[in-house]
Amino acid sequence: MTTRRRFIQIVPLTGAALLASRTAFAANVEEKDPQAAALGYVADAAKADKAKFKTWAAGQNCGNCQLFQGKAGDAYGNCPLFAGKQVSAKGWCSAFAKKA
Repeated sequence: MTTRRRFIQIVPLTGAALLASRTAFAANVEEKDPQAAALGYVADAAKADKAKFKTWAAGQNCGNCQLFQGKAGDAYGNCPLFAGKQVSAKGWCSAFAKKA
């Protein structure tokens, strides 16, 4: 039988563990995903289709995009365009917006 005191000790730990696991195991965006394909997302900006996406320019990548929510130096980070998934900092898509 679990006492109220034990329950109060367990609940915060469980919540913290769930939150940590959600961020640690976020899936990476795959180039074949419909949303990614529509935006021309590639995990390596050098492989962007320059003929199809005229807005691409050298030096653009997810790591220096306003939408990238990872820290500087992170290999992957969240992007609001791909809810629940992470993009490569070296990636690129047609929604690129340079950080201020």
